[in-house]
Amino acid sequence: MKHDALSSGKRKAVNLSLDTGVVAAAREAGLNLSQICEAALRDAARGERDRQWQEENREWIEANNAWVEKHGLPLAKYRMF
Repeated sequence: MKHDALSSGKRKAVNLSLDTGVVAAAREAGLNLSQICEAALRDAARGERDRQWQEENREWIEANNAWVEKHGLPLAKYRMF
């Protein structure tokens, strides 16, 4: 697994309550519950971190978009596409 800011490389045992049917189906399919849960939690944490960043920077983003809408992209005349 690729290392990122959400990964420490260390493991911690935790208890999860999962629907028994979901667990049975995953085991029958040969899926690794730990890896799947970890990936889902990583994605959820990254999504929440991104959402919070966007909310914290909403005013700047809106101001920047308004400036570009009014003045156009800086250096647009040099674009090759």
